[in-house]
Amino acid sequence: MGLLGTNFVRAMIKKGSQVQVWNRTFEKAAALEQYGAIVCADITTAVKDAAIIHLTLRDDAVVDDILAKAGPALQPGAIIIDHTTTSVEGAIERTRSWKQRGFTYVHAPVFMGPANALDSSGYMLVSGDQQVIASLEPALAKMTGKVINFGPEPGRAAGMKLLGNCFLVAFTSGIADTLSLAKALKIPVSDISMLFDSWNPGAGLPARLKKLASGDYETPSWELNMARKDVGLFLHEAQHGGTKLAVIPAIADEMDRWIAKGQGNKDWSVIAKDAIS
Repeated sequence: MGLLGTNFVRAMIKKGSQVQVWNRTFEKAAALEQYGAIVCADITTAVKDAAIIHLTLRDDAVVDDILAKAGPALQPGAIIIDHTTTSVEGAIERTRSWKQRGFTYVHAPVFMGPANALDSSGYMLVSGDQQVIASLEPALAKMTGKVINFGPEPGRAAGMKLLGNCFLVAFTSGIADTLSLAKALKIPVSDISMLFDSWNPGAGLPARLKKLASGDYETPSWELNMARKDVGLFLHEAQHGGTKLAVIPAIADEMDRWIAKGQGNKDWSVIAKDAIS
């Protein structure tokens, strides 16, 4: 019953479901009694007679620990839906091992914040046995704005969640460097907002991804040599303004590696070639 799990429960109750709740810190579960949740002091009571069990936890180790404690009290054929961001291997192994015990485990990580969980918006990822997914999708769709099915491989949803989070981390790190450079240049955030209110570089993401996937670096829209020149300006201005960039220096090193390989006249996205091939 963390931030996400708490609001999932509130939304479920609002839609008419009976929900039994448990949390390792009892007070977090107890806080949901006011919304109509049945608060349980131990996990075995919480899962007893429950057809579907939802987990929203920290990591693989905690998921395995909690499920081991809940296992003896699960009713035959119970369905376990795990919204935790986990490793691919963990998701695959839990799908296999719980099936052997007569239960259905489905990994369904989300791109949702607490507000999304409360108003049932955002994105939920699933993969695995397509018959199981089809039977659960109507219920899962009530929890989120969109359910994205990545096919029959049990660990694919886990991998896609990691990819999405990787992008978010890289994206936010890039924003941090942009703000650091703005600070060095004495440019206010309001001017940055004005720029991005008019120019949305995110709109070009699908086209950029297609270009990377095509492997066409021979017709540059921005030559690597020129991009590296601009990166040099970023670093110079940051140093001159007394700020430090966190991720741009690593990108500069990667650009230099590709220029040393004779790729300076190619499209700058050639630095992603090894990731694609």
